[in-house]
Amino acid sequence: MAAQAPQTATEPSPWPKVAGAVALLTVIISVLLTAFAWPSVRSSVHDIPIAVAGPAAAADQVTAALQQRLPDAFDITRVTDTAAAEQLIRDRDVYGAIDVTTGTPQVITATAASASVAQTLQSVATALGQTQAQGSSAAIAVRDIVALPADDPRGAGLAAGALPLVMGGLLAAVLLTNLVRGIARRVAGALAFAITGGLAMAAILQFWLGSLDGSYLANTGAIALTIAATSMTILGLESLLGTPGLGIGAATMMLLGNPLSGTATAPEMLPGWAGALGQLLPPGAGGQLLRSTAYFDGNGAAHSVIVLSGWLLLGIVLTVASGLRARRPGAATADATTRPKVSTAV
Repeated sequence: MAAQAPQTATEPSPWPKVAGAVALLTVIISVLLTAFAWPSVRSSVHDIPIAVAGPAAAADQVTAALQQRLPDAFDITRVTDTAAAEQLIRDRDVYGAIDVTTGTPQVITATAASASVAQTLQSVATALGQTQAQGSSAAIAVRDIVALPADDPRGAGLAAGALPLVMGGLLAAVLLTNLVRGIARRVAGALAFAITGGLAMAAILQFWLGSLDGSYLANTGAIALTIAATSMTILGLESLLGTPGLGIGAATMMLLGNPLSGTATAPEMLPGWAGALGQLLPPGAGGQLLRSTAYFDGNGAAHSVIVLSGWLLLGIVLTVASGLRARRPGAATADATTRPKVSTAV
């Protein structure tokens, strides 16, 4: 019997392998579409924190009208006067307020907190005006007390900057993993890039595009912390798990963190649990932190700083753990069979 000739590299791949590749690509594109389209398509107004200011009877009437027109749309905080409502807005405890202290409703918004929520409140103002005038068109005053910069009144720069924030951290981890030897040098490179990247992105958004207000150094710090948290987390996963860790980190930041960040609208407008989850990941926390530093003098930044610091610390711990494991006697031999050896030189 003649021996079967071995398959060469130039021979066509088996059809089952082609079918497997097609199936894998179909799954990948379906996951990408779901990750990016689902939050946008299913977004709605629900549990948006707002304030209602005024006497109890008038506030009860406004609250009932809101519940009737938009059930479960707002999480209402009652205050007695206009100043208290405005302070809640500036502290980022609420997105806006309906003020009935003078008897005539007026709507107070903060476009810098969320242009989408501000538009919703303006439509609420129109509905309240029609109710007040028994069906006729009557304008109700709308005051924007924390507006977006005049050069970017729609907040397009901040929304567009969400993806580069994630990509910056991801690319830093990938490039440092492939170009730099030594864990300590990779960590130093990631932190140095976070600073230089923060300086560059803040300068472009603030001085060229005019999308940011506030302190340039504070905005730089917000961006740098976001990049550092992203890159160090991915570096830590890669140093501990190898290429699968790199994939896990990239998928977490890109397929979960970016679509669920709520930077373009508001976390509360995302469906179900998506908004809350997004604020526990670096892209969402970073976007909210940058809003706080750029438009609200840092108010409402504590949660975001804690989340980002936690991810940064996690990345450092994973990286250190990988270095300690690699230094154990016999670890290099064992690791060589499962993943490329990572240099621990300093």
